[in-house]
Amino acid sequence: METLAYRDSLRADARLNRERILAAARVSFVERGADVPLEEIAARAGVGIATLYRRFPDRAALQRAVALDVLTQAGQEARAAIDEEPDAFSALVRYMRRALAMQVSAVVPALLGSVDLEDEEFRAVRMESATLMEAMIERAQAEGALRPGIAFGDIGLLLVRLSRPLPGTLDRAVDLEMAQRHLTLLIDGMRSERATEALSGVELTLDDLRSLPNEPTGAQE
Repeated sequence: METLAYRDSLRADARLNRERILAAARVSFVERGADVPLEEIAARAGVGIATLYRRFPDRAALQRAVALDVLTQAGQEARAAIDEEPDAFSALVRYMRRALAMQVSAVVPALLGSVDLEDEEFRAVRMESATLMEAMIERAQAEGALRPGIAFGDIGLLLVRLSRPLPGTLDRAVDLEMAQRHLTLLIDGMRSERATEALSGVELTLDDLRSLPNEPTGAQE
Protein backbone atom coordinates (compact mmCIF):
# COMPACT_ATOMS: atom_id res chain seq x y z
CA MET A 1 0.00 0.00 0.00
CA GLU A 2 1.19 3.50 -0.89
CA THR A 3 2.07 5.49 2.22
CA LEU A 4 1.53 9.22 2.76
CA ALA A 5 5.30 9.70 3.03
CA TYR A 6 5.78 7.95 -0.31
CA ARG A 7 3.18 10.16 -2.00
CA ASP A 8 4.79 13.25 -0.49
CA SER A 9 8.16 12.09 -1.79
CA LEU A 10 6.73 11.69 -5.29
CA ARG A 11 5.21 15.16 -5.16
CA ALA A 12 8.51 16.64 -3.95
CA ASP A 13 10.38 14.90 -6.78
CA ALA A 14 7.85 16.23 -9.29
CA ARG A 15 8.22 19.78 -7.98
CA LEU A 16 12.01 19.52 -8.08
CA ASN A 17 11.96 18.22 -11.65
CA ARG A 18 9.66 21.04 -12.69
CA GLU A 19 11.95 23.64 -11.10
CA ARG A 20 14.99 22.11 -12.80
CA ILE A 21 13.30 22.12 -16.18
CA LEU A 22 12.16 25.75 -15.80
CA ALA A 23 15.65 26.86 -14.73
CA ALA A 24 17.30 24.99 -17.61
CA ALA A 25 14.78 26.30 -20.12
CA ARG A 26 15.25 29.88 -18.92
CA VAL A 27 18.99 29.73 -19.59
CA SER A 28 18.58 27.80 -22.84
CA PHE A 29 16.05 30.24 -24.29
CA VAL A 30 18.41 33.14 -23.54
CA GLU A 31 21.49 31.44 -24.94
CA ARG A 32 20.02 29.48 -27.86
CA GLY A 33 16.69 31.13 -28.65
CA ALA A 34 13.06 30.15 -28.30
CA ASP A 35 13.46 27.21 -30.72
CA VAL A 36 16.25 25.44 -28.82
CA PRO A 37 15.69 21.65 -28.99
CA LEU A 38 13.71 20.40 -26.01
CA GLU A 39 16.12 17.49 -25.71
CA GLU A 40 18.87 19.99 -24.90
CA ILE A 41 16.73 21.54 -22.17
CA ALA A 42 15.98 18.13 -20.68
CA ALA A 43 19.66 17.20 -20.69
CA ARG A 44 20.59 20.50 -19.07
CA ALA A 45 17.97 19.91 -16.39
CA GLY A 46 19.26 16.41 -15.74
CA VAL A 47 15.97 14.72 -16.63
CA GLY A 48 14.75 12.55 -19.45
CA ILE A 49 12.76 14.01 -22.33
CA ALA A 50 9.75 11.95 -21.20
CA THR A 51 9.88 13.69 -17.81
CA LEU A 52 9.90 17.09 -19.54
CA TYR A 53 6.86 16.16 -21.62
CA ARG A 54 4.99 14.93 -18.54
CA ARG A 55 5.37 18.37 -17.02
CA PHE A 56 4.97 20.40 -20.23
CA PRO A 57 3.08 18.75 -23.11
CA ASP A 58 4.62 20.93 -25.83
CA ARG A 59 7.07 23.77 -26.49
CA ALA A 60 4.39 26.44 -26.17
CA ALA A 61 3.42 25.23 -22.69
CA LEU A 62 7.06 25.29 -21.57
CA GLN A 63 7.67 28.76 -23.00
CA ARG A 64 4.59 30.11 -21.27
CA ALA A 65 5.54 28.50 -17.97
CA VAL A 66 9.08 29.92 -18.14
CA ALA A 67 7.87 33.45 -18.85
CA LEU A 68 5.23 33.34 -16.10
CA ASP A 69 7.70 31.87 -13.62
CA VAL A 70 10.40 34.49 -14.15
CA LEU A 71 7.92 37.38 -14.11
CA THR A 72 6.29 36.05 -10.94
CA GLN A 73 9.71 35.79 -9.29
CA ALA A 74 10.47 39.36 -10.37
CA GLY A 75 7.35 40.60 -8.59
CA GLN A 76 8.25 38.67 -5.46
CA GLU A 77 11.78 40.09 -5.51
CA ALA A 78 10.47 43.64 -5.91
CA ARG A 79 8.10 43.26 -2.98
CA ALA A 80 10.78 41.68 -0.78
CA ALA A 81 13.22 44.49 -1.60
CA ILE A 82 10.70 47.16 -0.64
CA ASP A 83 9.72 45.36 2.56
CA GLU A 84 13.22 44.49 3.76
CA GLU A 85 15.56 47.29 2.66
CA PRO A 86 16.02 50.45 4.77
CA ASP A 87 15.41 52.94 1.95
CA ALA A 88 14.11 53.10 -1.59
CA PHE A 89 17.51 53.38 -3.30
CA SER A 90 18.77 50.26 -1.51
CA ALA A 91 15.57 48.46 -2.51
CA LEU A 92 15.98 49.51 -6.13
CA VAL A 93 19.62 48.38 -6.23
CA ARG A 94 18.74 45.02 -4.67
CA TYR A 95 15.93 44.50 -7.13
CA MET A 96 18.13 45.37 -10.12
CA ARG A 97 20.78 42.90 -8.98
CA ARG A 98 18.25 40.11 -8.49
CA ALA A 99 16.51 40.82 -11.79
CA LEU A 100 19.86 40.70 -13.57
CA ALA A 101 20.80 37.44 -11.84
CA MET A 102 17.47 35.89 -12.88
CA GLN A 103 17.95 37.22 -16.43
CA VAL A 104 14.39 38.54 -16.48
CA SER A 105 15.24 41.15 -19.09
CA ALA A 106 16.78 38.53 -21.36
CA VAL A 107 14.15 35.80 -20.97
CA VAL A 108 11.15 37.94 -21.86
CA PRO A 109 12.66 39.42 -25.05
CA ALA A 110 13.83 35.94 -26.08
CA LEU A 111 10.22 34.72 -25.94
CA LEU A 112 8.56 37.67 -27.65
CA GLY A 113 6.43 36.26 -30.43
CA SER A 114 6.27 32.87 -28.73
CA VAL A 115 4.00 33.82 -25.81
CA ASP A 116 1.10 36.24 -25.61
CA LEU A 117 2.32 38.81 -23.11
CA GLU A 118 -0.95 40.69 -23.41
CA ASP A 119 -3.27 38.04 -22.02
CA GLU A 120 -4.79 38.65 -18.62
CA GLU A 121 -2.50 36.41 -16.59
CA PHE A 122 0.66 37.82 -18.13
CA ARG A 123 -0.44 41.42 -17.77
CA ALA A 124 -1.13 40.90 -14.07
CA VAL A 125 2.33 39.50 -13.25
CA ARG A 126 4.11 41.96 -15.53
CA MET A 127 2.44 44.99 -14.01
CA GLU A 128 3.05 43.93 -10.42
CA SER A 129 6.83 44.21 -10.61
CA ALA A 130 6.68 47.16 -13.01
CA THR A 131 4.47 49.18 -10.68
CA LEU A 132 6.65 48.33 -7.69
CA MET A 133 9.81 49.34 -9.54
CA GLU A 134 8.25 52.61 -10.61
CA ALA A 135 7.39 53.28 -6.96
CA MET A 136 10.99 52.55 -5.92
CA ILE A 137 12.28 55.02 -8.51
CA GLU A 138 9.90 57.77 -7.41
CA ARG A 139 10.64 57.26 -3.71
CA ALA A 140 14.40 57.11 -4.24
CA GLN A 141 14.24 60.41 -6.08
CA ALA A 142 12.00 61.95 -3.42
CA GLU A 143 14.51 60.82 -0.77
CA GLY A 144 17.29 62.55 -2.73
CA ALA A 145 19.35 59.39 -3.36
CA LEU A 146 18.51 58.75 -7.03
CA ARG A 147 19.57 61.43 -9.50
CA PRO A 148 16.77 63.47 -11.11
CA GLY A 149 15.79 62.60 -14.64
CA ILE A 150 16.17 58.84 -14.35
CA ALA A 151 12.98 57.23 -15.62
CA PHE A 152 11.50 53.75 -15.60
CA GLY A 153 12.59 53.20 -19.18
CA ASP A 154 16.21 54.03 -18.40
CA ILE A 155 16.52 51.30 -15.80
CA GLY A 156 14.42 48.78 -17.69
CA LEU A 157 16.45 49.17 -20.88
CA LEU A 158 19.76 49.16 -19.01
CA LEU A 159 18.81 45.78 -17.58
CA VAL A 160 17.92 44.53 -21.05
CA ARG A 161 21.33 45.59 -22.37
CA LEU A 162 23.19 44.03 -19.45
CA SER A 163 21.20 40.79 -19.57
CA ARG A 164 22.02 39.84 -23.14
CA PRO A 165 24.89 37.34 -23.46
CA LEU A 166 28.06 38.82 -24.94
CA PRO A 167 29.01 37.48 -28.39
CA GLY A 168 31.78 34.96 -28.69
CA THR A 169 32.89 32.06 -26.53
CA LEU A 170 33.10 33.79 -23.14
CA ASP A 171 32.04 31.41 -20.35
CA ARG A 172 28.47 32.22 -19.32
CA ALA A 173 29.32 32.35 -15.62
CA VAL A 174 32.02 34.91 -16.34
CA ASP A 175 29.58 36.81 -18.56
CA LEU A 176 27.08 37.05 -15.68
CA GLU A 177 29.80 38.17 -13.27
CA MET A 178 30.81 40.90 -15.70
CA ALA A 179 27.19 42.00 -16.01
CA GLN A 180 27.00 42.46 -12.22
CA ARG A 181 30.30 44.36 -12.29
CA HIS A 182 28.99 46.68 -14.99
CA LEU A 183 25.77 47.14 -13.04
CA THR A 184 27.87 48.35 -10.09
CA LEU A 185 29.38 51.01 -12.36
CA LEU A 186 25.94 52.05 -13.51
CA ILE A 187 24.59 52.20 -9.96
CA ASP A 188 27.31 54.69 -9.04
CA GLY A 189 26.18 56.82 -11.96
CA MET A 190 22.61 56.71 -10.66
CA ARG A 191 23.47 58.31 -7.32
CA SER A 192 22.36 61.92 -7.06
CA GLU A 193 25.66 63.07 -5.52
CA ARG A 194 27.51 61.70 -8.57
CA ALA A 195 25.50 63.73 -11.07
CA THR A 196 27.62 66.32 -12.86
CA GLU A 197 25.17 67.26 -15.61
CA ALA A 198 21.51 66.87 -16.43
CA LEU A 199 20.42 63.84 -18.41
CA SER A 200 19.54 64.51 -22.03
CA GLY A 201 17.65 62.54 -24.64
CA VAL A 202 14.30 60.74 -24.54
CA GLU A 203 12.81 59.98 -21.13
CA LEU A 204 10.57 56.89 -21.27
CA THR A 205 8.08 56.29 -18.48
CA LEU A 206 6.24 53.07 -17.70
CA ASP A 207 3.21 54.37 -19.61
CA ASP A 208 5.42 55.18 -22.61
CA LEU A 209 6.77 51.63 -22.68
CA ARG A 210 3.31 50.13 -22.28
CA SER A 211 2.18 52.00 -25.40
CA LEU A 212 4.91 50.42 -27.52
CA PRO A 213 4.25 47.13 -29.34
CA ASN A 214 6.25 44.28 -27.79
CA GLU A 215 8.13 46.55 -25.40
CA PRO A 216 11.64 45.15 -24.91
CA THR A 217 11.58 45.21 -21.13
CA GLY A 218 8.48 43.05 -20.91
CA ALA A 219 7.24 45.86 -18.60
CA GLN A 220 8.73 44.08 -15.61
CA GLU A 221 11.60 46.43 -14.78
